[in-house]
Amino acid sequence: MRRPRPALALVAAALVLTSCTSVSGDEPTAAPSTSPAPSSATSSASPSASPTAGEATDDVPEGLAEYYGQEVAWTACGETFECAEITVPLSYDDPGAESITLAAKRLLAAGEKQGSLVINPGGPGSSGIELAEAAPSYFTAELREAYDVVGLDPRGVGDSTPVDCVSDAELDRLRAAEYDLETDEGLRAYQADAQLIADGCASTSGDLVANVDTVSAARDLDVLRHLLGEEELDYLGFSYGTYLGATYAELFPERVGRLVLDGAMDPSLSAHETTLAQAVGFESSLRAYAEDCLAGPDCPLTGSVDDAVGQVRTLLELTGDTPLPTADGRELTASLAFSGIITPLYDDSTWFALTAALDQAINEGDGSQLLFLADLLAGREADGSYPVNTTEANWAVNCLDYPVEGDLARWKAEADELEAAAPTFGPIMGYGAVLCDAWPAQGEAEREPVTAAGAPPIMVVGTTGDPATPYEWSVALADQLESGFLLTYDGGGHTAYGRSNDCVNAAVDRFLLDGVVPEEGATC
Repeated sequence: MRRPRPALALVAAALVLTSCTSVSGDEPTAAPSTSPAPSSATSSASPSASPTAGEATDDVPEGLAEYYGQEVAWTACGETFECAEITVPLSYDDPGAESITLAAKRLLAAGEKQGSLVINPGGPGSSGIELAEAAPSYFTAELREAYDVVGLDPRGVGDSTPVDCVSDAELDRLRAAEYDLETDEGLRAYQADAQLIADGCASTSGDLVANVDTVSAARDLDVLRHLLGEEELDYLGFSYGTYLGATYAELFPERVGRLVLDGAMDPSLSAHETTLAQAVGFESSLRAYAEDCLAGPDCPLTGSVDDAVGQVRTLLELTGDTPLPTADGRELTASLAFSGIITPLYDDSTWFALTAALDQAINEGDGSQLLFLADLLAGREADGSYPVNTTEANWAVNCLDYPVEGDLARWKAEADELEAAAPTFGPIMGYGAVLCDAWPAQGEAEREPVTAAGAPPIMVVGTTGDPATPYEWSVALADQLESGFLLTYDGGGHTAYGRSNDCVNAAVDRFLLDGVVPEEGATC
């Protein structure tokens, strides 16, 4: 049976997916939540200027004095939060031209303040503001006692000047779309939708779509650091946030404070190498889930692990031919089923949700719960709105960070390699370059190792069973960084701090609070 290719919305440029969200609708289990980020409009409390705003604590890059010297008003926006907006240049190559705004939110230190800890949840396209809001239930009390926890929506994301490409209704259609890329007709339809997205981004977002690359976002972090009055950047980044943090360290090694990079990306990998490793990672995670499910009393899968994985594969094939009905009237296509299945694979504590969703789909012919999980990953609300622009920002950042390589013949060969390496998920993860090939601004980033020569020790945290950022990426980044060292979490799920165990939390805290570097080979 020929397998359809996926909706462009999830996979075509989504090379790294964000940290997983809660499947219960309560607090995030691995940040951020999918509820809309609050407006940076603040309460009536009187604003307070940044403590040292405008005071040079180190060299200000040439041409950027206006931005590094701006006054920032942090205004109360909750009992323990403050909100602010900062201005940065649209293009650092021409800082005197247009500017954009970045939204930030900080949870004030509960005790004697040691400094500011800037955080990023990944994506690319996820909201740092949402992660800051989750900090009371996500970061340890000891860390919150000593640090102002500062979440920034990166350029193009959320409450910052956002990338916008398509309407909510059109995004619904794209997420559900199926394309048979073995036919000329299917390929033309796929390319037409890629062009529709690219044209929409160019029309609605203008020059912003050419300036949301990670190097620019890292330079924004240095403006933020200065405006916070910090001589060095203390930073905790997850998933894609590790690439952002590593890029900062490469650009500003002398301004690195205590950096923790959890669930690391390997900056040297190409787009195809990244996708291939992720496809294999999710395939392995599915097998681990199947083994666990089969050992339980209510598993909808049967037989051996191979049999169980085959039943999931069959479900994807069947929804490609005959989508399942759902409670809200939409149909569960193979693209949406794929999204729904991988969402709980981010965190083994949420596998119960996958069991319930598969049981409903396989035994009742109802795709409602898988659709709910797919919508959770995409940030879609029940009313059909997308309060966050995670998908569109993800397209934009990845298309700039991963220059297009090859042509259709090469992309077909790469798609065949994906299917051979990961028979369940690989067929749905190919041809990602089609969207970026249509993108209005071609990426110029070089995929190469990051060394951050001269930086102080940088902690890399890797999870052995991480499906989205495979463990070998953390090993590679720790080796590439001149001062990198690796903390291993021997477990499953995506990222480790805040969702794994006390050993990981304590090691990260000791490094951030006291600069303690664990012994070589440390494992939790």
